[in-house]
Amino acid sequence: MLNRIPRERSAKLFEHAKTLFPGGVNSPVRAFKSVSGPPLFITKGDGAYIWDEDGNKLLDFCGSWGPLILGHNNPKIKEAIIQTVENGTSFGTPTKFGNEIGELIIKNHRYIEMLRFVTSGTEAVMSAIRLARGYTKKHKIIKFEGCYHGHVDSLMVKAGSGLVTFGVGSSAGITPNIASDTIVLALNDLQGVMDVLAAHSEEIAAIIIEPIPANNGLLLQDHSFLTWLRKLCDDYGVLLIFDEVISGFRVGFEGAAGLYAIEPDLITFGKIIGGGLPVGAYGGKKEIMKHIAPDGPVYQAGTLSANPVTLSAGIAALKQLLEEGFYEKMAEKTSHFVAKINHFLESKAIPAHMVSVGSIFWLAFSEQRIITADQIDPKKMDYFKIIHHELLQRLIYFGPSGYEVGFVSDAHTAEQLDWAASQICEVIELAYQTTQV
Repeated sequence: MLNRIPRERSAKLFEHAKTLFPGGVNSPVRAFKSVSGPPLFITKGDGAYIWDEDGNKLLDFCGSWGPLILGHNNPKIKEAIIQTVENGTSFGTPTKFGNEIGELIIKNHRYIEMLRFVTSGTEAVMSAIRLARGYTKKHKIIKFEGCYHGHVDSLMVKAGSGLVTFGVGSSAGITPNIASDTIVLALNDLQGVMDVLAAHSEEIAAIIIEPIPANNGLLLQDHSFLTWLRKLCDDYGVLLIFDEVISGFRVGFEGAAGLYAIEPDLITFGKIIGGGLPVGAYGGKKEIMKHIAPDGPVYQAGTLSANPVTLSAGIAALKQLLEEGFYEKMAEKTSHFVAKINHFLESKAIPAHMVSVGSIFWLAFSEQRIITADQIDPKKMDYFKIIHHELLQRLIYFGPSGYEVGFVSDAHTAEQLDWAASQICEVIELAYQTTQV
């Protein structure tokens, strides 16, 4: 595959980076291992566009992996950051920004009675799991294959050899003892959940799930499955944790919990609530949250938690999301974008389709609905490698993995989306014409 856009400066920077960082990056997927060429080094973002070191201006559908629902360099967020930075960057103390954003979330999210800020989605999940164990005085966790919850040791676990078996570590450095505290089940397998709870409920502290799994494809679950998880957790005295680091404030201000009208015991957040700066949070029922130190025995702390610059950016972002009709507008333009692509794929009898919810979308290389990780054929990612490369040549940026979802932002215009859809249709057809899988 030939590069028709310049990438020489990015390539040179990447070679230097490889002498400084493992793989040349500070998060693995950025290394472009699944696609072609060197990773792009980005210098600037504004609205729906990013610019790289070689001067290429690209229409962006990655959005920093989800936080930038308002687009790059949002003026109100930028102004809030600058005003706050003028008074300092960090104090290690409470600030008024914590009160303001806490009240903003709690007043507008029916399932959050109390919350705590941390500095990443991974930290939010780690803390929520510890809280669940401390509250229930039980130590095992159920998770689902295909859901990603950050690089928490006890959740970097894949399925064992049978249905009701404990997981095994999916990364070096995870001990068998840690992995043994996690039971891994298939998504949408209600009978499997019932069997495990019947056999192990006295040991299980919580079930954790991405209610909208969006880290390994967009695996939209049956509403009935999520509803039954809530009922089973109630029946067996197990906490239900929704990992909404991606879906939180993305598919609605109340996230997937509000969209499906299902109340989890705890919810983890990240991405959007920081307005583009590093952030995480977890919250839920006050009765449970009061078990966190200093009120309770579950310890969790962080030097930069509730950083004032981050929270001021988050406040500026969330206020815009609360404007009337915001989420309806986002869903409508995303649906139009996806429908245009799907109509083309159907007309050409190409065995692929776009899946979407809210302003999240994903290209599935199948005509069938995909709801579990094992339904994704890894060989089909050969198509994505071509698609990603050809879109770059047309100055459209997708995240560099076919397993990752894409995002539409408020900054994307109807004209930009229509143009991008036509380009995406062309490169998908090209990939299927030139690749046999």
